[in-house]
Amino acid sequence: MIPMSPRQQDNPELVIIGGGVGGLVTASVAGQLGVRTTLIERGPKLGGDCLHTGCVPSKTLIHSAKVASLMRRAGEFGLPAADPRVDLGAVMDRVRSVIDSIQAHDDPERFRGYGVEVIFGQARFTAPRDLMVEGRRITGRRFVIATGSRPAIPAIPGLDEAGCLTSDSLWTQRSLPRRLAVLGGGPIGLELGQALARLGSRVTILEAAARLLPGEDPDTGEALKAILDREGLEIRLGAQVTGVSCLDAVKRLDYVQDACSRTLEVDAILVATGRRPNVEDLGLEAAGVDFGARGIRVDRRLRSSAKHIYACGDCCDTPYPFTHAAEYEAGIVITNAVFRLPRKADYRVLPRVIYCDPELARVGLNEREAREQGLEVEVLRFPFSQVDRALAEGETAGEAKLLVRKGRLVGAALLGPRAGELIHELALAMQAKIPVSRIAATIHAYPTLAQIHRRAVNTAYSPRLFGPATRRLVRWIQRLIP
Repeated sequence: MIPMSPRQQDNPELVIIGGGVGGLVTASVAGQLGVRTTLIERGPKLGGDCLHTGCVPSKTLIHSAKVASLMRRAGEFGLPAADPRVDLGAVMDRVRSVIDSIQAHDDPERFRGYGVEVIFGQARFTAPRDLMVEGRRITGRRFVIATGSRPAIPAIPGLDEAGCLTSDSLWTQRSLPRRLAVLGGGPIGLELGQALARLGSRVTILEAAARLLPGEDPDTGEALKAILDREGLEIRLGAQVTGVSCLDAVKRLDYVQDACSRTLEVDAILVATGRRPNVEDLGLEAAGVDFGARGIRVDRRLRSSAKHIYACGDCCDTPYPFTHAAEYEAGIVITNAVFRLPRKADYRVLPRVIYCDPELARVGLNEREAREQGLEVEVLRFPFSQVDRALAEGETAGEAKLLVRKGRLVGAALLGPRAGELIHELALAMQAKIPVSRIAATIHAYPTLAQIHRRAVNTAYSPRLFGPATRRLVRWIQRLIP
């Protein structure tokens, strides 16, 4: 496909603002379909937060930390244990090499080969169908905003002066802090806190809520907390940080917990208290686009208040700020903006994973949400400690928790080894509305962790199968049929 000249692209049919996952998926499909498309990214590279500061670097760091943990645990596997001398700079070099490898897929020339014009610079609307970028006016037919989000820094007195790390800035660190405070016990705080603890930092997590992961069922959050406690992370719940001061490179956090004033001295602070949508400096008012603290307000077709302007990903007020959610939403946008077919987003079956070790994966409703909706659900559980593959690998913490209504899954939570991989069998069962009896009837290879699905479902059938009624039936068959 021959790329169009800038003059041809002054009136594109589709203008995409943001070169993260949502924007790139939309641009790739639109360009290959022959839609005149302009992609604008304000940063120096395509790929977005996920590639440069989010999913890719964090999961790379987490894996290095897992290796360090296994080295210390080697005695459990009949091998000599070793306490590794961690060079954080070398770990971060590996993180950068993985980013660079994946960056090749997001080369601007690849998208230009699809016929997409790629511009680097800040885009600002000057009218509902006009925007300026790098001194050039572009008039478009339809627009997609996919500008992502950034770490939200809480307004704590003294924090700015003392300085802090975030999930954006952590990746330039070359030395490991001896003592680290993590503000926030959500997914980012838990993932990075555990990883840095395994690499050698003494980590204290300060979480304002009264329990860990308040969006999950209490038993799930408590089970994960117990695992992290055993690893040596100190998790202080109900801790409200009131101030930060710094003296001779030591950072002092003042906080209130259980109505008592307390202090904590550390060498570094990692802020993981949520994220904020990138909606400033876009001229959204001039475009007639309504937005608030949670981002651009969109309907279920992902249209903004200006119906020719769509939004997807972290910059809009959709419920799940995940990379795979942004990719899914890009498909919704393509259907509506390119094919002009009315398709609505449906988040009923959207898996999400907290990449601690063990991982916590969930899809659909949790038990509390089901009860709040008035649904009578059967709760099926099965521990990884009774799964042979988990025993063989020495990874037995956690369990499967399935919620079943009228023979079908309405939700599931997996806390255990590689839960993020295992959750997809359950997500498919929900998406296809497959009865859980089909899971029980499906042959699962032995020994695999995936057997936990079949074993969990079988807990619903075992009492009936081996109950008095079935036993009487079997005795009757044995007497009557030779």
